[in-house]
Amino acid sequence: MRTLPEPFAGWFAARGWVPRPHQLALCRAAGRGESALLIAPTGGGKTLAGFLPSLIALADRPRRTGPGALHTLYVSPLKALAVDIARNLLAPVEALDLPIRIETRTGDTPQNRRTRQKADPPEILLTTPESLLLLLSQPEAGAFFAGLGAVVVDEIHALAGSKRGDQLALALARLASLAPAARRVGLSATVAHPEPLRAFLSPSGRPEAVRLIQVRGGAPPALSIMLPEGHLPWGGHMGLASAPEIYRRIEAARVTIVFVNTRAQSELVFQALWRLNDAVLPIALHHGSLTVEQRRKVEAAMAAGKLRAVVATASLDLGIDWGDVDQVIQVGAPKGVARLLQRVGRANHRMDEPSRALLVPANRFEVVECTAALEAVRHEELDGDPPRPGGLDVLAQHVLAMACHAPFRPDDLYAEVTLAAPYAALSRRDFDDVLRFVADGGYALRAYDRFRKLFQDAEGFVHVRDQHVARQLRMNLGTIVESPMLKVRLRGGPVLGEVEEWFVSTLLPGDSFMFAGQTLRFEALDAMTAIVSRGGEGDPRVPTYAGARLPLSTWLAARVREILHEPRKWRLLPAPVQDWLRLQRRRSALPEKDGLLVETFPRGGRWFMVAYCFEGRLAHQTLGMLVTRRMERAGHAPLGYLATDYVLATWSAFEPTGIEALFEEDLLGEDLEEWMAESSMLRRTFRNIATIAGLIEKHHPGHEKRPRQMTMNADLIYDVLRKHEPDHILLRATRQEAAGGLTDVARIGLVLARARGRIRHMRLDRVSPLAVPALIEEGREWVAGGAEDALLAEAASLVEEVTGGEEIFAETLAEVTEGVRVRAGVVDTPRHRGKEQRPRRARFIRSAPKSLNGA
Repeated sequence: MRTLPEPFAGWFAARGWVPRPHQLALCRAAGRGESALLIAPTGGGKTLAGFLPSLIALADRPRRTGPGALHTLYVSPLKALAVDIARNLLAPVEALDLPIRIETRTGDTPQNRRTRQKADPPEILLTTPESLLLLLSQPEAGAFFAGLGAVVVDEIHALAGSKRGDQLALALARLASLAPAARRVGLSATVAHPEPLRAFLSPSGRPEAVRLIQVRGGAPPALSIMLPEGHLPWGGHMGLASAPEIYRRIEAARVTIVFVNTRAQSELVFQALWRLNDAVLPIALHHGSLTVEQRRKVEAAMAAGKLRAVVATASLDLGIDWGDVDQVIQVGAPKGVARLLQRVGRANHRMDEPSRALLVPANRFEVVECTAALEAVRHEELDGDPPRPGGLDVLAQHVLAMACHAPFRPDDLYAEVTLAAPYAALSRRDFDDVLRFVADGGYALRAYDRFRKLFQDAEGFVHVRDQHVARQLRMNLGTIVESPMLKVRLRGGPVLGEVEEWFVSTLLPGDSFMFAGQTLRFEALDAMTAIVSRGGEGDPRVPTYAGARLPLSTWLAARVREILHEPRKWRLLPAPVQDWLRLQRRRSALPEKDGLLVETFPRGGRWFMVAYCFEGRLAHQTLGMLVTRRMERAGHAPLGYLATDYVLATWSAFEPTGIEALFEEDLLGEDLEEWMAESSMLRRTFRNIATIAGLIEKHHPGHEKRPRQMTMNADLIYDVLRKHEPDHILLRATRQEAAGGLTDVARIGLVLARARGRIRHMRLDRVSPLAVPALIEEGREWVAGGAEDALLAEAASLVEEVTGGEEIFAETLAEVTEGVRVRAGVVDTPRHRGKEQRPRRARFIRSAPKSLNGA
């Protein structure tokens, strides 16, 4: 196809558009019935390209009604993205008066519409992986999908390699059985490994069955680093010192998205910006713990052009097309090049014009990381890990869903499942063990009637036991297992969102905390709800969330080490950071590019050890557990440790010696196994896996289980299985996930491999410049009152100790104490310091129209 047929060519021309080559290429592939993966820069019309062949085909097809009418299925990782795409698709459909119905089906779709869709599906249905599996579990799924002609998977890179991706891959394998002629289209802007994504999309699991359409070019993004005026902090990871500069950039732009890395950081940055908001600009807050209604109001206000800025987490990373966004500000280091480009692409959203973004590092290490990320973007290099094998817990859920759809023979289902790329290497033993578990719980649990869900008839067909089992599956379906959450409700008012149960358990009546863009006073706990009121005294705390910190990518970490180790690359860094590194070189040594620098020094009656590993906070946390166990055996009397994205630091009663032995590769043998067996991590992992696999129910007809009940049930079952069936399939899955995921064992292995024979141990008489951030940064967010004064005094002592009063570092005390005040909850900013803070009513959208207010 060299051009589009009428009336589509006319519709393009009326808007002054010319079809892009990749849009025509997808039309040609569709004409040949080929599946395709399209990788194109943001703003290149990927979504329209994915749907064009379907719109063209449907324009000439008489409208159908009833089962079999569905022609195109669109799968998105986000509900909001599906809604946004549906809205955008209506423009050509209405302009060309096409006989096409477009609808969404997500967890937010009303029941009456879901019922109607089953009886009379639209031509184009936009959904999520969870809702797709729910449709496939219905007995009518065969008729519903019989006429399916195309499946479009958007932001495919965000799904492949995750449990939701496993779920989608298995669903696609079933669709290949129900609608073998349906072609597939994958859409993405940032892909480091195209071949695994082609395999993920392929009906046969072979990448060569999917045509790769990769668009080169496009305007490169305009990226720069913005430092705070005055002092550049040594430590801290919130970036609040740059709030005045961020606010001025918001004032000067039409629409800005301020991306942060955690929900806690979003609350703090939002509050800091509001303190500066003399112009009363409409600024919103958007993160995953706010209620759906609040997030929808923000999204609608953004789409309608009613906001000047929104502070957001990864909840707005993907795909939503707000054409008026003219800049993105990333507060904190991006942690990955692909993630940075994904966020930068939210600005401008036009392929031929540059997306503009500012990176705002929170401290000196983050300056180096941001510089490494900009260099990678300049050289068009992406990071990212290839997809991992599929999870057995997800497979268990899928097996039960397929039994709810229709009886099956195990051989047939095994053959179908192994066509899904994440399960291509699945052994028959693992499949049979999963099937046995779904059928009766396995050897240790089969005596309990509640675990019996399947039975096999005389002809070898596997059936679901009864409709009660099917209802339970549909109520609990999904792969996202949240940490135990409690709703936050204003007394006499609306629900504002959710925080983790552990955080509420640390509050006393009268304590204040920041949430939903406002300061709240905790009053009482009522069942599953924290009752709060507005206001509060003292320094408010900020809820943090388990696993919320984004991991530093392996590839970007290597670039950071390279910059630190090679002084010729320091020209890319600002002067304060260059001075910091020069002082480090004079007082100690620079981190090794391919080795491991370890420093030890006495301070305050303790001995500190700082290892510059650069493999991310998660890997360093586990490594800290293992290293301190070994230090204990060696008689060093370790007292504690902390992990940042860049370093592991320990402190002990006695001087650490035999450093090489502490970092030997056999740490990943018996030491790891012993620690995992003793720690609570395996229990937490088991609870998540058991929930996805259907052993533990989140929901039950008539009531919802409390998180504490779920944990107790999971712990009891875990103990039973360990004692009576240690090789149970869920225990195998738990150990596999704990070793490969939660503990980041692979990255620990990289550290230890680099260290083998290449450890440089520097025994110092005092703290080194690079060690200062670690000693004041982590684990001290909730400091107040006298404790804050003590920490300020400690920071001053550290600075004096490391600089020796050198003139070029005379400003350092102010830098560090400012960082301490920020982490202590004192979030005032330079512009208002010394002024009386005028109270303003806190809202999740500030100064927006009344209809948008959160209250």
